[in-house]
Amino acid sequence: MDNEKVTDLLIKIGNGNHIAFNKLFTEYYPQVRFFLFGFIKDMNEASDLAQDIFIKIWLNRDSLQEVNNFKSYLFRSAKNAVLNYFEHTLVKQHYQEKALHNATLQPCYQNIIEDNLYAVELEILLDIAVEKMPERQKEIFKLSRKEGLSNDEIADLLHINKRTVENYITKALRELRKIADTALSLLLL
Repeated sequence: MDNEKVTDLLIKIGNGNHIAFNKLFTEYYPQVRFFLFGFIKDMNEASDLAQDIFIKIWLNRDSLQEVNNFKSYLFRSAKNAVLNYFEHTLVKQHYQEKALHNATLQPCYQNIIEDNLYAVELEILLDIAVEKMPERQKEIFKLSRKEGLSNDEIADLLHINKRTVENYITKALRELRKIADTALSLLLL
């Protein structure tokens, strides 16, 4: 959907137009749900979070006319929803562990919670880095790492040379390794 149509829909939604909201929802809900699923790996939770995002959009419709780039606004909201989801999950996990032991947490449990938090944050950073890769590199990397296809299968599917596939994957892994090293050094400070 082009920016003019989106801007027109946002103005109508700001005025309480349900039909315009339904068009916006129909256009972007599947994308948001898929984006969320990529992080939390639970389709039911991803669906719930996506619906929550659109409910907030409707409730805050008065301020939509100020949004310059709706797609960026939407996916920033989705990213924040993911962060809140993981934060809530960690708090819930922490509470459950504490209730199970009915005493102060031992240091090893605190380390597990911190390690899980670091792992989640690192995974989010890496997923964001993958999404920012050039389209072809991102496509090949996802086919390899998310879909589990071999280099030969990817080359056949995309009608390119196997060596090209290997080069894209090597470059992607090199970039992700740099990000991971930097993130880990910052997290461990």
